[in-house]
Amino acid sequence: MVLVGIDVAKDKHDCFIRSSEGEVLADLFTIPNNRDGFDLLLKKIRSSSRPEDKIKVGLEATGHYSYNILGFLLDNDLPTFVINPLHTNLYRKSLSLRQTKTDSIDARTIAAILMSDVDLKSYTDTAYHNEELKSLTRYRFDIVSERAKLKQSVSRLVNILFPELESLVPTLHMASVYAVLSEFPGARHIAASHLTRLKNVLYDASKGRYDKEMAIELREAARRSIGSSMPAKSLELQHTIRLIRELDKEIEEVEAAIKEIIDQMAPPILTIPGISYRMGAMILAEIGDFSRFDSPDKLLAYAGLSPSTYQSGKFNATGAYAHMEKRGSRYLRYAIINAAKYVCHWDPTFSAYLTKKRAEGKHYNVAISHAAKKLVRVIFALQKSGKSYQTA
Repeated sequence: MVLVGIDVAKDKHDCFIRSSEGEVLADLFTIPNNRDGFDLLLKKIRSSSRPEDKIKVGLEATGHYSYNILGFLLDNDLPTFVINPLHTNLYRKSLSLRQTKTDSIDARTIAAILMSDVDLKSYTDTAYHNEELKSLTRYRFDIVSERAKLKQSVSRLVNILFPELESLVPTLHMASVYAVLSEFPGARHIAASHLTRLKNVLYDASKGRYDKEMAIELREAARRSIGSSMPAKSLELQHTIRLIRELDKEIEEVEAAIKEIIDQMAPPILTIPGISYRMGAMILAEIGDFSRFDSPDKLLAYAGLSPSTYQSGKFNATGAYAHMEKRGSRYLRYAIINAAKYVCHWDPTFSAYLTKKRAEGKHYNVAISHAAKKLVRVIFALQKSGKSYQTA
């Protein structure tokens, strides 16, 4: 067996090739992160192996830096293993008490892990092409988070400029309120507005829900308002609302692209009540190829949802002392926990399970974590079998 360890960096990659017997076939060499460097790596691998040899290539999961070389290796039919950097770090520390970390050591360590860890699963072409869905779901997550921060800014600014507004409408974050605040960014502006113009803005933005009576109520409240007249804050409010509207359009476009991919996949996970396109897509994107996992427990560990284990002498961290590991993909953990909340609301089986855990005296968040683990097992079974979800 020929083992290839690659330490990935932005501009170059350090490589090391050895045999399963420990013979160094190609001592540490560095390739640039370009086509010539990739071709040199392939040439080195071919020259260091025979046709009958099994080849295993390993590299650390380094985000976008490893994406291009990973695709190159898969395109050339080389079994490639993506290793968790935490795994590499712990393995390196187990070999020496000295705190040494260099690119050359990492490349050798990765090659050694390929030899010692027989449970490693090779990265598949399916998982590689799943990266497009992962990019979309993570991008959506980021811009939704950004939009949430901007909405907090709107609430803060309204509390300064027109604090009475919040009690007059169901929520500040609706089209009609944004339309009014975009044109009249403060109580002083609304109080001085022409009633007909204010009514038309409200009527058009709310699609007929709010009429002249609402405009009158809004203007009277503005005239009695304690809100400050601050041109700088008013300008900030207008710009913030404009940014939110732009993000709304981007989110719609991203969600349309996600739905198009999911419709082609037609995954069984969407048959579970409470799991939408958005959460289902994020879960599938973060898990990737289900064949990498032999059991739901390994999938739980990958999501960081499995309980940590600590035992020393007579002390055993179980029960109230065992905490969720919270390692692995934070996006996957977020999606599963939130999906579990909706599934517990819509599916009677999960609802009964959550009620049972709450009756045992568990905090709501702890009970939801148990429901999330149950959901992972159900998702694993459905994706492996290809069958639709059936409510018990």
